[in-house]
Amino acid sequence: MLTVTNLTKAYSGHTVLTVPELQLPSGIHYFSGGNGSGKTTFFRTVAGLLPFSGKILLDNTYEINRDPVAYRMRVNYAEAEPLYPTFLTPRDLVGFVGQTKRAPAGQVDTLAETLGVTKFWTQPTGQFSSGMLKKLSLLLALLGTPRLVLLDEPLTTLDVATAANLFEYIWQLRTEQDVSFLLTSHQNISLTGLPLTGSWQVGNGAITSKI
Repeated sequence: MLTVTNLTKAYSGHTVLTVPELQLPSGIHYFSGGNGSGKTTFFRTVAGLLPFSGKILLDNTYEINRDPVAYRMRVNYAEAEPLYPTFLTPRDLVGFVGQTKRAPAGQVDTLAETLGVTKFWTQPTGQFSSGMLKKLSLLLALLGTPRLVLLDEPLTTLDVATAANLFEYIWQLRTEQDVSFLLTSHQNISLTGLPLTGSWQVGNGAITSKI
């Protein structure tokens, strides 16, 4: 599903992450590590938000730098602590991202109801609590027909009922559409109820298998 080769990420000349080779088969993968270990850096790099040296290949077909549009159409990302322009509403953001990601008919309504975003659909995000922002970010990350979805700390600030709905929806995408997921969490990952394909440790500038 995802092949990473000779990846190096540096800030101001200081290397923070080196991945000589990492192959992630289709499935659900969990990445653990302490604060500052590089989990978010890795996710943001795979999502195409950070420059790097090396190669990232999706489905043995789409290379992030060679096929930037096709790759990004198939890879979605939800940040741990999302921020949006304070004057925009969920309706505004979902309308833009949904159109860009070519969301199927009815998908927006289903996700908005599943994640409880309809309750604040027309409120500006500047009035949102952290939980409301999290729900919106998760909705945006599930739009379209992705092959890979990256969820950075999806459990943080999310209420129990919404979390249950989210992970039921994830499992539906996994079993019915073969969508793969990469997750991070400082909380007990077993709370998701999701069976893991792989478990990985991020730290000391490297990614290693925990299995």
